[in-house]
Amino acid sequence: MNPTEPATEPATEPTTETPAGLFGLVRETIADVLGTTPDVIVASTDLRAEYGIDSLEMMSIGAQLERALGVQISVEDLMRADTVGEAVTLLAERRAGRS
Repeated sequence: MNPTEPATEPATEPTTETPAGLFGLVRETIADVLGTTPDVIVASTDLRAEYGIDSLEMMSIGAQLERALGVQISVEDLMRADTVGEAVTLLAERRAGRS
């Protein structure tokens, strides 16, 4: 390494290829649609019980995630997930082609 050249730092931004990165994307998307901060969205968050999310909001979340991840997911499938963690698992399975 040449001491006059700046060291290149490894990328620290999480990738959606990892569970943490996928969860981060889902969390950011949900927070954006609901108008809240991502830090209040955790894996055990039940969007229907805690936020009264409706099908239009879920459609918006689903559409944003479809674009970002390049997978198709129906609102019905997302609505069947009781928690954010279950939705992340569903999305991971779709990306892996298992569902």
